Amino acid sequence: MAEKLLIDIQKDFPGRQISIQTALELTPSWTVLFGPSGAGKSTVLRCLAGLETPDDGEICFGNEIWFSKNQKTCITPQQRGTGFFFQDYALFPHLSVKKNIGYNLTEISKDEKNKRIARMVDTFDLSKLENRNIQSLSGGEKQRVALARTLCRYPRLLLLDEPLSALDNPSRIRLRKELRDLLRQFKIPVILVTHDRTEALSLGDRMIVMNHGTVLQDGPIAEVFSKPNQKTTAGIVGMENVFPGSIREKKDGLAIVGINDNLLEAANFGLDTGPVMVGIRAEDIVIRLARETNSSARNQLRGTIEAVVLEESLVRLTVNCGFSIDALITRESKEEMKLDVSREVTLSVKATAIHLFPH
Repeated sequence: MAEKLLIDIQKDFPGRQISIQTALELTPSWTVLFGPSGAGKSTVLRCLAGLETPDDGEICFGNEIWFSKNQKTCITPQQRGTGFFFQDYALFPHLSVKKNIGYNLTEISKDEKNKRIARMVDTFDLSKLENRNIQSLSGGEKQRVALARTLCRYPRLLLLDEPLSALDNPSRIRLRKELRDLLRQFKIPVILVTHDRTEALSLGDRMIVMNHGTVLQDGPIAEVFSKPNQKTTAGIVGMENVFPGSIREKKDGLAIVGINDNLLEAANFGLDTGPVMVGIRAEDIVIRLARETNSSARNQLRGTIEAVVLEESLVRLTVNCGFSIDALITRESKEEMKLDVSREVTLSVKATAIHLFPH
């Protein structure tokens, strides 16, 4: 059975408090701390690294106690053996790439230090850059150098604080895959802080959603994104359509839900009749022309397009069905169906794509 990282801490700030309780298996997997700016994600990461001290609770890495308020224990960052990757990379501009990678590796022999640096240069494809000055590198190159320096210490736990936030969009897309592929060979647990949904989905195995210093949901990343446990979580993970409604009745394992004058059938996960919040992902809605009727979806809504917004390769349509709802389609679909403002359309939604939360 894998050892665990136990986190049960509280950190107080004027007017707010950060609190988290969780247990992470110490296996080569990615845990994502996800949420908006100010949620407390980076503070948790800094407490794990030993860069900040919690006001209460404890942190245990396997059988080691890293922090305990009751036992008055707080070991140093060096004793914890974590690797912390800063948002701004924290590289030394006056040193070469090679010297940045090996900086402050004083606890090992010179031969071992040179072996590790050589491994990092090879792993991160830095052989043509190793003697270059940091200031002459691109954002993506700096990121690779910073990651190589972090891993050169052979950390037991890697902590990544918004590692791709300083890059332009094309570089972020390319480096998402590179990052996971590169780290796979080091076989260490990773905790990633991000507020970027695509980054979380691309890299994460498990997700902890935070808001205003507290944990809202903790579980496998696919489950958290597809089945958020409440309205606030749904909004944070990108479920754009959330409406007040009510369960009118239950039958055959389905809930009949009313939103204004519309009735929808939704998979029922144990909620009783009465007020609920209804969530539908924009990408789970199928758009058809109003005259088309062939669909296996249980829910059909007629409406009129109110707005059309281009979003990279996709198009966001806002449709008035008695309430406004957003749908995402491809640009090709928009052009094929000649969709524009004032066009009448039919929206199809499967019962399993409608999520219900307690009101």
